[in-house]
Amino acid sequence: MSSISSSDSRLGLRSPDTVMRLERLGSAFPTRLSFGRSMIRNLIADGVEVRRSRWSMDPQGFGRATYTLELGGHTYSLIAFSNALDDADRSDRVIAEAWDASFALFDGVPESADLDRLEANLPRQEAGRYSEKELVISRSNKSVRLFSHVAQALAKGEQPDVDMVDSIGYLMRTTAVYGNGKFGIADRFVFSDRPGLGGPFAAEMLTVWLIRNFTHDLVEHVAAAMGGENAVRLDPAIKRHLGIGNSTGLGMAPFLVYHPELIHNWLNARETAIARVRAIPSLTPAQAQQLQDLLQRAKTHVSQWHVPDAIQTARLDVLRAELSAMEQPDWQADYPLQRLIDWSLSQSVECQELIAALCLEPFGALLDDLTETMAFNAPKTFNAAQTVAEIKAMIAEHYDWCEGFDLEQQPSQQRFWYVSEAKLEPRLGDRYAEAGADKEQPLDIARQVQWLLDDLAGFDPAAPLLDVLASHPEHRNIAKRIQAAQQRPFAEVRDNLIDQSMRPIDLLRCKLAFFGAVKFDPKSDLWTRITLFQGAPLVDELPMRGDDWWLATKPVLSSA
Repeated sequence: MSSISSSDSRLGLRSPDTVMRLERLGSAFPTRLSFGRSMIRNLIADGVEVRRSRWSMDPQGFGRATYTLELGGHTYSLIAFSNALDDADRSDRVIAEAWDASFALFDGVPESADLDRLEANLPRQEAGRYSEKELVISRSNKSVRLFSHVAQALAKGEQPDVDMVDSIGYLMRTTAVYGNGKFGIADRFVFSDRPGLGGPFAAEMLTVWLIRNFTHDLVEHVAAAMGGENAVRLDPAIKRHLGIGNSTGLGMAPFLVYHPELIHNWLNARETAIARVRAIPSLTPAQAQQLQDLLQRAKTHVSQWHVPDAIQTARLDVLRAELSAMEQPDWQADYPLQRLIDWSLSQSVECQELIAALCLEPFGALLDDLTETMAFNAPKTFNAAQTVAEIKAMIAEHYDWCEGFDLEQQPSQQRFWYVSEAKLEPRLGDRYAEAGADKEQPLDIARQVQWLLDDLAGFDPAAPLLDVLASHPEHRNIAKRIQAAQQRPFAEVRDNLIDQSMRPIDLLRCKLAFFGAVKFDPKSDLWTRITLFQGAPLVDELPMRGDDWWLATKPVLSSA
């Protein structure tokens, strides 16, 4: 268990040495700054209405559908194709070749020719051909067990089993959501300056939220075809609890290393938010009540979070015990959130991160402006005239954490990252048991910094970096990172990413928490399943339900 020094001033941010460790990144919870949350707020603020403009499905739920909305003065459409799929072909692997459904977020309103073109290509995903009119493409597979159960229950005029709904959490799970120019679709700059889509992954989050609505419509359609007049629709509370699942593996893990400027913006925004609420001197009665209600919701959510993974189960057991034993917070005390956060420092890292996320919830007016700082559109720069002395000073200030790793020891460089030629997926190899280290991807930041320091020792302190790179061009990448990190203290994961004990699942959870993921369900150290938009407003209740859906809990039906 690690803790945070409470000696910082109320306005101070937590140290990057604390925040950027794998143990803490791998304990992240979604917050009101998460991309799904900010996207929903944008829809509410713009008065968005979603219209199902096309529904051509056979009784088994196979066919095409289109949903259309206006956002920020632009029209967008989700195009969906549902296909028959043999169980033997259903796979969550990114290299699969067939899926239950495929989707595109389309720029505008598609014409018949667009639908025909996409029907021939979308079900093929990577093998298809696309245009700049497609902003995002995706595909998903059913949770066959839950989809069948829900359809059969509704067909008989009954609601599905709430415990089963809660234990699975989704009717379909996406296996990839592609944006930013993949496979010929629109590059992000095409729409990044449009209102509502400017934030990180805003278009992808909009797509996933619309896919969620499609899954609700699809199961009700299948139930109506099965049950006729006996069929009923999903209870809104159950429907709201059905999010979208996602299976995510090693392919996402390197993102945090390859985009240091962007990651800094995400973490800096969150840490600034935490610092702001720590500085709140007192609470209104309404804020105190909201925090108390949210604390109870968090306890309930954690009590309903069960996974087979032994490591995460042990962490959840500790977290439940800590929340159960905590004393009632004194919401009327001076600086009550600082007090609560300081209390958490003696608890597990999971508890510390949960409490920090909790404390942000009631303060949208104070914090939501930070979402505007989370994108990164500035050009990258590189100063080759910087002197050896200057870059050594930067390393001493921002990369001193690299000195703590003895990279001469075999376990500390046991692993290497590479891209599988056969599967085109990021993989981890054993440097001392497998071939392929010559294809290593540059995620070994600590080792690169140590190598650079070794070679800098042979140059005059006044020599320009240009001279160093002329003799050692292999250091250009790490030199650029070091220069960029000077103004971005949260840009680097401050751990050894090639150590034998490194768990990629920690990188995955960090990124997925910023998407808004809940119910992390690790299947190994290498991949996890999660749920997105669980508890989020449905398409017909955006203004009514609003933004209050942090850590959804199992629904209680009015008839229960």
